[in-house]
Amino acid sequence: MQTRYGEVGPSGRPSSANAFAAASAIFVLFAAAASAPTPLYVVYQKAWGFSPTTLTVIFAVYVFGLIGSLLTVGALSDHIGRRPVLGAAIALEALAFVAFLVAGNVVGLLVARVAQGIATGTAFSTLGATLVDLNPSHAPGRAGLVNGIAPISGLAIGSLGCGALVQFAPGPTHLVFALLLVGAGLAAVAVFLMPETSAGRPGALASLVPAVGIPNRLRPDVYTLVPIIVASWALGGLYLSLGPSVAVGIFGLTNHLIGGLVVTLLCGTGAISAFALRHSPTRRVLGISAITLAGGIALSLAGVEAHAVALAAVGTVVAGVGFGASALGSFGTLARIAGPGERSELLASALVIAYLAFSLPALAAGVATTSFGLHATTVAYGLGVVGLGLIALVAQGVRVRR
Repeated sequence: MQTRYGEVGPSGRPSSANAFAAASAIFVLFAAAASAPTPLYVVYQKAWGFSPTTLTVIFAVYVFGLIGSLLTVGALSDHIGRRPVLGAAIALEALAFVAFLVAGNVVGLLVARVAQGIATGTAFSTLGATLVDLNPSHAPGRAGLVNGIAPISGLAIGSLGCGALVQFAPGPTHLVFALLLVGAGLAAVAVFLMPETSAGRPGALASLVPAVGIPNRLRPDVYTLVPIIVASWALGGLYLSLGPSVAVGIFGLTNHLIGGLVVTLLCGTGAISAFALRHSPTRRVLGISAITLAGGIALSLAGVEAHAVALAAVGTVVAGVGFGASALGSFGTLARIAGPGERSELLASALVIAYLAFSLPALAAGVATTSFGLHATTVAYGLGVVGLGLIALVAQGVRVRR
């Protein structure tokens, strides 16, 4: 019999409700840590004098580490349990924070970001499955909602919090990682107290062979979600890699808090929108996402061309609605349709798609910025996202007819 909020189960461990809340908080922590370096990129760039291409390489190696872990350990928790995998992810994340603290050059940042990417990919796929396992019976859509909201709300919190620390606190490249290291310690305690939710099954070693697992019966649904996932996460990649650089280089906004706010406008609006739309039909949510992504970026590009900060900010907020609606509609759908033995592998596969879209266009944008300039690259990238949003709208129409 399920215990009430605030109670513990018969083993002395927290109840399912408390464990669900703890897993959600850990999800937000990992996402916040992922975006924390964003306001620091311009600080590192000024101190060490590297190019925009190098900046986006530092951003992208994190994603490559994340994708590598999704492909190899994405399904491991289905075999050996959620808690051991989460514990290992938190330990590696803590080591990444230490690497950030001692980094003195680009190589140090690359090492820290790769370790952080591996830890985050391991944690995200496992936490997504854990939330589905712990989903309360009286709220069947809660796991999908949290899987959609937690990553983008964490990105908003991490970017804005780090931007504020860089602007107003001492030790701008150290304090944020010291605080995150404390958070990792608290997360480790929470996982130690958390009940195990996966019964496990044979084949742990075989599951480490890189594979993208989308069961045949689920492929039509997943394929129609791909355009909106790609459009939204490509947009996120632009903001998290070059957003502060655009604020400085195009609009002349040198305040580091504003550099963090650029990401928060997108991701914070996304989290609020996902929560507000949580009871809406999936078809409507995905339609709203495609329209607002395309329309918002069009407004932002108009602001770039007119050198109008307010117009670009309004466009970012509108696009943020689409960003959040995409996360809610896509990951909510995946959480609903996956069977118990498919959860971590399916969510890992979806995250691989999302983070490829998150990293590869951003890396290309860094190279293009070095060759063609920040303004031309921003406009071309934005037009690409507008096109993807329109394709996503067509894909949802096909899905509805099917």
